[in-house]
Amino acid sequence: MIRASEVGEYVFCARAWWLRRVQGVEPAGQERRAAGTALHRAHGRTLALSGVALALGLALLAAGLLLLLLR
Repeated sequence: MIRASEVGEYVFCARAWWLRRVQGVEPAGQERRAAGTALHRAHGRTLALSGVALALGLALLAAGLLLLLLR
């Protein structure tokens, strides 16, 4: 069975696909890719937290406006 990611890898560079899948040679830069993946995860968490902070801020703004109107 061939995954879609393998097709993309083959289209990008058939030789690299062959080296990895047939010969078992792993590409260089594994540490850089792992670091990049970790950075992307951290960025995703930051974005999720910013959405929560925005929702909380809007809720507090609405509560403050409601208190001003009821005064």
